[in-house]
Formats: sequence, C-alpha cells, structure tokens
Amino acid sequence: MVTTLDRVPTQCATAADRAAREAATRELLERRAASTDDEERQQLLEEVVELNIEMARGIARRFRGRGAEADDLEQVAYLGLVKAAHHYRLDADTPFIGFAIPTIRGEVKRYFRDCAWTVRIPRRLQEMQGTIAAKLPYLEQLLNREPTPAEIADHLGVELSEVEQALAAKGCFNVLSLDRPAEADADLTLADVVADDDDATIDQLEAVDMLQPVLADLGERERRILQLRFVEGWTQSEIGADIGVSQMQVSRVLRRILDDLRDKLSPVPAAA
Repeated sequence: MVTTLDRVPTQCATAADRAAREAATRELLERRAASTDDEERQQLLEEVVELNIEMARGIARRFRGRGAEADDLEQVAYLGLVKAAHHYRLDADTPFIGFAIPTIRGEVKRYFRDCAWTVRIPRRLQEMQGTIAAKLPYLEQLLNREPTPAEIADHLGVELSEVEQALAAKGCFNVLSLDRPAEADADLTLADVVADDDDATIDQLEAVDMLQPVLADLGERERRILQLRFVEGWTQSEIGADIGVSQMQVSRVLRRILDDLRDKLSPVPAAA
C-alpha cells in the first residue's frame, strides 16, 4: 500500500516541499479525526510524527552544547512533536508547523528547566538565567563591553539582587568534560570536534518554516512593507514615500501585520 510518507519528503529544502508536508500532515490528521478504529488512529498519528520528525531533530540540534546529551534532547523533541500531533486542532487558523515548533521548543526548554540541573535552584532563577542569556548579546553590542549586573537589571526592569543570584547560579547545568572521547572518533576529544560557533542556519530554517505559510496569506502591499522594512532596512518614512502613505499609516500597518503574525504563530490551546 502506498502511504503518505511514500509521496512526501520529510526533509524539506524548498517552500514547495514544506507546503506538501503541511498538506500531507493535515490530510493524515483529518483521517485520524474521522476514524473510530483505535489501531488506525494510532497508525495515522505515527505517520504524522514520522513525516515531521526532521523538524524535531532540527530543534534538538539547536539546543546542543548546553550540558545535555544529544540523544536525550532528541527524545524530548520527539515527545513534543507527539504532543503537538495529539493536541493540534484542525479548526485552528495556525498551520500545524506553526503549532508544532513552539510546542517542541517549549518541551525542550522545560526539560532544561526541570531536569538538566546538577544543583537544584529556584525556577525563577532558572528563568532569569534564560532571560539574561537572551539579552546579553544585545547589551554587549550596545555598550561595546560586558554589562555589569546593575546594567542588566536596569535593562530588564528587575531587582539587582535577582540578577546577582541568577549569575551566581550560572554553571549549574550538567556539563561534559572536553576531554571526553568523541563518539565519532575515539582518537579525538570533544574539544577537538566541538564547533566554535553556533549554527545560525537552524534558527533561519525554523523561522522560514514557521513564517512561510502565514506570510502567504498577506496581500502584496503588506508583503512589500515587510520586505522594505526588515530585509531592505528602509525607514517607515521611506516606505511611506514609496507606497504613497504617511509614516504614521506605515507604523499602524506594520503593527497590525506583526500582531496578526504573532497571533497566528502562538501555540493554540490544547483541545479538551
């Protein structure tokens, strides 16, 4: 029997591949929703997971090098994918990928927050460490130096003591020795094979996968405004002059577009 997996690529290199995967995923989920046979429903669920497995692997790779085993990260990402397949609502405006990626990423982040600590620290400090890590590159670029705890606290709008406690707890993740033999080659250590820089292409691929289906719903003018603002780097005044509206109108249109995209990319509440 020819299945959906025989016809649709699981590794998507083009927009057409991603659209085909999305359509096939929806077809499988619709068939599962219509079925009353438990065995068939389970088989269709497994096909959905297999069809989107590379998405989960890509997200797991993004979190490597943070003190958790690669195999564990992949298993957690797979669990997130299964949860997404279970809870996705066919009547939602968000495409499956727009629901699955935040669900998988959230599952991996919860794993780090709850399970990957050598020394247990309060959850608020775990979350504060994540917030600091996200904002630190911006502050370093802005100040052209490493920011002080007081500057970090001021930027985040939190108490200095919270930042100091979070920074003091840094390093509580499980860590691997760089002298540990690499799995691929016993003659090499982790220090010999670990990449110097993060693979920025993973973030780009995730962004493209998530945005492709929702951007397709925008009109030509809206897509042009986004292109000029975020790709070409034009100011709102320059965009207004180009399309024949005021800077204020451009600002309102941008805000509306971004709010709409944000709503569509937000995880849909799980079905009861």
